[in-house]
Amino acid sequence: MIGVYDYTVILTYLSLISGTLGIIITVTGVGHPEIGIFFLMISGIFDSFDGTVARTKKNRTQLEKDFGIQIDSLADLVCFGVLPVSIGLAQLRISGIFTELVKRKDYEGSYPMLIILLVIALFYVLAALIRLAYFNATCEIRNEEAKETGVTYYIGLPVTASALIFPLVMVLHFFGKWDLTIAYFLVMLLVAIAFVLNVKVRKPGKIGLLILIAIGVLEFVACIISFSTYTI
Repeated sequence: MIGVYDYTVILTYLSLISGTLGIIITVTGVGHPEIGIFFLMISGIFDSFDGTVARTKKNRTQLEKDFGIQIDSLADLVCFGVLPVSIGLAQLRISGIFTELVKRKDYEGSYPMLIILLVIALFYVLAALIRLAYFNATCEIRNEEAKETGVTYYIGLPVTASALIFPLVMVLHFFGKWDLTIAYFLVMLLVAIAFVLNVKVRKPGKIGLLILIAIGVLEFVACIISFSTYTI
């Protein structure tokens, strides 16, 4: 069998499975964005530790290292590229906005808004794909710069940031007084632009990581509460 199947890639595979389940759930029936957000965060948790786990194997071959880099990006495209779009479209369906536009006899005038939202969704997936491909293509260059300067940077916003950004929007939507469905797509547009900006973003230190973890934990708890009160 081709491929790598040891413990160094198991978290990446689990992340992909979680992301795929989220997509399936959000496109089934009317869609369930709350549960999709839950799986998005699960994928984010797996992705946060897959690199650390992989590096614990000291005798990894070059093939295993290259395979790990490529499979991680492919999984990220599904989990953090396609899944957030599926969540947004599911929320658009259940919010009633899409249904009302379709039921109206004069809904032709509303086509531009729907088209704009779909264009944003497509642009987001494309931007995530470009960002991941660029990350892989410049991996050796960035490693050399890190050795010389001792500082590690991201180029553009990492796609995995969506595991924190979109749950925050949806948590505010679930527990707030406003319908943030359209705002979700506006955030998606800004995130997509941030993916492909040629801007160096320094990797967070220990304090930064602790802050991000704390935010993630709070969002995860909020998603659990939403999930527990939601009837499929």
